[in-house]
Amino acid sequence: MQLLELQKQHRLLDDKIAELHSFPYQNQVLLQRLKKEKLRLKDRIMRLKDDMIPDLNA
Repeated sequence: MQLLELQKQHRLLDDKIAELHSFPYQNQVLLQRLKKEKLRLKDRIMRLKDDMIPDLNA
């Protein structure tokens, strides 16, 4: 459930970033902030996915 919610948030941020790219000079600070948040979400998603995969070396 948490993974799905994070993926949804990631897609929403992607949409917002794409929208802001159509007006690149409007708000660069907001654009940078959204990109950083998107990267944080991506990292959390990857960690959750990694936790779901069993350790085959164990």
